[in-house]
Amino acid sequence: MEYEVPTSSVDAYREQGFAILPSVIDEATVAMLREESAYFVGYTDAAMDAEGVEVNGITHRGKRYFISNRYRSSARLADFLFGSLMAKITTAFLGDTVFLFNEQWVVKGAGQGMKFSWHQDSGYVKAFDPATRHTPYLTCWCALDDMTDANGTISVLAHDVLGTRNHILDHEREDGTNDLIGYAGLESGELITMEAGSVAVFSSTSLHRSGPNTTHQQRRVYLAQYSSEPLMSSSGKLWAQAVPFVARGDMVYSKKDDFDKPVVSPRIRKNMQTEFA
Repeated sequence: MEYEVPTSSVDAYREQGFAILPSVIDEATVAMLREESAYFVGYTDAAMDAEGVEVNGITHRGKRYFISNRYRSSARLADFLFGSLMAKITTAFLGDTVFLFNEQWVVKGAGQGMKFSWHQDSGYVKAFDPATRHTPYLTCWCALDDMTDANGTISVLAHDVLGTRNHILDHEREDGTNDLIGYAGLESGELITMEAGSVAVFSSTSLHRSGPNTTHQQRRVYLAQYSSEPLMSSSGKLWAQAVPFVARGDMVYSKKDDFDKPVVSPRIRKNMQTEFA
């Protein structure tokens, strides 16, 4: 029986900017994603060794990893990103046209996993393109471990608290961490605790943060972001990716056309070709 997103979850997303889909990813898929996570963290460590660095952007070796746009280097990830479960989830929140915008691993190291400051995902777009005007996209925060306060789960602020429904706040870069900070007030938001295999969905304009990982295990998340239309920069160029996934309600992803120029921006294409040359 195929999964159907509850109407109550869609309503919560529209009203608050986020919702929780408990235990929707099956155990075999969670196990596969954990294996892929281990590979890409290891690959990133090796790349940082080769460069002689401990910090690369917001990735801090052993403490916090953000590893983006690697699914084409895996034989298995596309089946998840463009599979029936993600089709059900994304169309419930975005409608009958869906593009993959971005995907990344977000992993916090055991015992030393760093916090991540209050921000909007769209704030990272605005930081590089201050004149951006884009429709909020959907973040699917897929838990590969049980998410708790102790291991650094996320907290999310409802849209109405600070009026973020269709508004991107200005963000400032934090020295040392390279985090972009969009809010530094006293609101604590809703702490999201959920089991492995659950998915937190939230709008790209939803403010969220995560705490440090104080446990003896990694805290692993696979984050997939989708849009209802290609996200263009203020200069009219494709911002990141717009890989067709669903069109008029039908799944249309084509692996052979995946890396075509119209669906991957020159910036992303250059980074990928450099890393995997």
